[in-house]
Amino acid sequence: MNGVELFLLGRTLMKIGEQAMPQAEPGTPGSHRAVAVVLGDLVANPATTVGEIAGRTGLPQSQVSTAVARLEQAGAIDTEPDPADRRRRLIRPAAKPSARLTKVRATTIDDALAAALAGPDGAAAQPDTVREVAEALDLLARRLTPSVAARARALDATPPPSPGAPPTP
Repeated sequence: MNGVELFLLGRTLMKIGEQAMPQAEPGTPGSHRAVAVVLGDLVANPATTVGEIAGRTGLPQSQVSTAVARLEQAGAIDTEPDPADRRRRLIRPAAKPSARLTKVRATTIDDALAAALAGPDGAAAQPDTVREVAEALDLLARRLTPSVAARARALDATPPPSPGAPPTP
């Protein structure tokens, strides 16, 4: 597999994940993707700000703000003034998960995965195939955690060494 194939696979997996999530209320702003990324970042980095989330996730600040508003409306997060700068708000996951978050976490990928693996003629995917792919995804989820993505972003941000410079350890 090359980088392009991995990138395209990632996009396909995101689309399957979006299909697996229960639908939000009609008219709810923000995308599933941005909300999921922001909430995942908040779980790993509680008591943070919109700007810090944007910096860590690579999402535009406007998307983070919209996702935070959606999460706050759903009761999934709590906010409070930042004691260091009263103009900013610190954001953290709510002490008790919201009904929406509980529903999203309880929904499995089984149906969306089976639909994605269906044959081109609409024939149902073989149960063994769905199980094997689900097991492979579980393995990837355990090995490729958000901290792996953060390290990859940090590598992207590191300038290349100057020609003739000694290698860094």
